[in-house]
Amino acid sequence: MSKKRSQFSKKKLGQVPGSVIYTGDRAKPKLSIDVFDYSKEQCTEKELKSVEESFAFKLSESTTWINLNGLNYVEAIEKLGEHYHIHPLVLEDIVNVNQRPKIDEFEDYLFVVVKMLYYDEKEKIKSEQVSFILGENYVITFQEAEGDVFDAVRDRIRQSKGRVRQMQADYLLYVLIDAIVDHYFSVIELLGDKIEDFESDIFSGNITDDATKNIQNLKREILKVRRSIFPLREVINRLEKNENKLIHKKTITYFRDIYDHLIQVSENIDIYREMIWSLMDMYMTTISNKMNEVMKVLTIMASIFIPLTFIAGIYGMNFDYIPELKYRYGYFMIWGVMLIIFLGMLYYFKRKKWL
Repeated sequence: MSKKRSQFSKKKLGQVPGSVIYTGDRAKPKLSIDVFDYSKEQCTEKELKSVEESFAFKLSESTTWINLNGLNYVEAIEKLGEHYHIHPLVLEDIVNVNQRPKIDEFEDYLFVVVKMLYYDEKEKIKSEQVSFILGENYVITFQEAEGDVFDAVRDRIRQSKGRVRQMQADYLLYVLIDAIVDHYFSVIELLGDKIEDFESDIFSGNITDDATKNIQNLKREILKVRRSIFPLREVINRLEKNENKLIHKKTITYFRDIYDHLIQVSENIDIYREMIWSLMDMYMTTISNKMNEVMKVLTIMASIFIPLTFIAGIYGMNFDYIPELKYRYGYFMIWGVMLIIFLGMLYYFKRKKWL
């Protein structure tokens, strides 16, 4: 267990169930709460100064989206949960950023956890937990830090594009989750490009000494993506087959579309996972082939010099009587024999295409 993960566990160890304790490491210096309150005819966008300002939207007849950034502000989250009657165990899960994607059903609301994936400036995959509370006429989202994939949704609400202003809160939940799932395709595409580029480098021989480390990093990335996406299939499947009063029949079709997208993403993940597992075999095969080439050259050189060493060994013996030593041109004859053997073996190896 890593040091950071161990610290997260210690924060929860021995605590009373329902204790709202932030377990992440992205503490925001300032709490930010954004609100969209809209209907078919009007749209109001506000940045709230305090969590108490959001209480008035609970009884609004229009649809409200409350987005809270800053899970380290547990007191504000507890106040929001108390006013909207959110169960303490749900509040605990909201600030515990190590949750897997899931859905919990309550009498007046649904609680959904989704993982938002993105690449940072160092081209490493980051996972951020986004929690949703779906009420009768509102959706509350909880994010750990600034930056998300909801800008397109905000523009659609402002400009009344599509159906979002004409539909109810359950459709808003759909478009928010759909924005996260659509971004999965971008992440998977970039991951696939990295795998294919690395595969091309292995085939072309342009690999560095840290190739094994890079392969392990790719394995960790694909496992992180897999852990974030595969449980979400069950979540969307439950939303699709849900008979809860908060999910209307005309919205179920849209959730089914998300499920189809997740199936497609999952298939791509499985393909890339198999490719990553084969990269190590390809790398080891390439290294083995290079080693074989080196051993081949060394073996050929040894084979050439064995007879030459044999001749040199014979005439290097310290015997008094070696007839060839008395020959006038014996030295040049031995060099000639050795040269002929050398050139003959080179010709033989070349003819066999061993060189």
